[in-house]
Amino acid sequence: MRILSIMGILIGAVIVVVLMSTMRSDPPKKERAELDPLVEVIVLEHMTANFEVSSQGTVLPRTETALSAEVAGTITSISPQFVAGGVFDTNEVLMRIDPTNYEVELLQADALVAQRQIEYDGAKKLKSQGYRAESEFASAGAALATAQADRVRANRNLERTYIRLPYAGIVRAKETDLGEFVSTGTRLGVVFATDFAEIRLPLTDLDLAFVDLPDSTDGATGPQVTLGAVRKGKYTEWSAQIIRTEGVVDDKSRVTYAVARIADPYQLFGDGIPLPVGTFVTATIQGSEARNVIRVPRGIVRGSDVVMVVDADNKLQFKTVSILRSDANYTYVNGGVSPGDKVITTVLESPVNGIAVRTTEASN
Repeated sequence: MRILSIMGILIGAVIVVVLMSTMRSDPPKKERAELDPLVEVIVLEHMTANFEVSSQGTVLPRTETALSAEVAGTITSISPQFVAGGVFDTNEVLMRIDPTNYEVELLQADALVAQRQIEYDGAKKLKSQGYRAESEFASAGAALATAQADRVRANRNLERTYIRLPYAGIVRAKETDLGEFVSTGTRLGVVFATDFAEIRLPLTDLDLAFVDLPDSTDGATGPQVTLGAVRKGKYTEWSAQIIRTEGVVDDKSRVTYAVARIADPYQLFGDGIPLPVGTFVTATIQGSEARNVIRVPRGIVRGSDVVMVVDADNKLQFKTVSILRSDANYTYVNGGVSPGDKVITTVLESPVNGIAVRTTEASN
């Protein structure tokens, strides 16, 4: 009986629970709202763009000279500046070749000229008195002219015993030394001028469309250039200017070389940071101006020339644009979109043409 009572209680409890659950009303159901994607847009507008063209190159001397002996002899003196890195002035004597033989030649030439002058004067006097023929007078004149030419040559050879340059510069390499005998044509060293340095900047055909270069023959100057390099652990910039193009297209790389010039690269007459020959530099060339172009962030261009635009009905549309130029941050467009168009800047995983979107304006 006790077991039956317990079982009766349990069955009763179950029945009560079932009855209570059937009597409870269901909670109200909320309809699921399907929200359109929220995207950021920028409103396009016209602008004037000042393009810059990037290139790079190595600093080269404008004038470089391989010194060679013009006369033979022993080197009797060398300037302290004639060492690698030595700085010298215009017409400074860098070394001297033994002048003894050339001084003797000049003395002999002077004596011969004096003798020929006497002979010529005598022949001229006798001719005027009718004692000499015209041919003898002409022969005396020719002998005098030959002696004078020999004196000029002897004087020039004596001058060539001084090794000097018609410009101020720096010694790149010293290839001879004191006491060494040199013959005509012996290489003595290499020097270069310090008044200007030049940088050959390669430009592609696309670059040429955005920079106004001077003609290779008209002598006009071109756009300004900003050169950059790391010097003494710090990034430094220098100002230069395009002065010419080389006038040919490189048959291997298919580029055109523009030449930029920088004045006083070693800052011998200034207080800036020197730009030594051989330094590799980056170059930013001031480019041409383009009016009525539209600028968009480069990252929103899909593929090579497609952007996503929100139309008047807040629907996504793909548009193909005409790209004028791109840089690291922006793409400049001159067709395919118009001022006032709303271009989507938000990255969408799988955008579909014609889908509805919600928009919020972003800064351009």
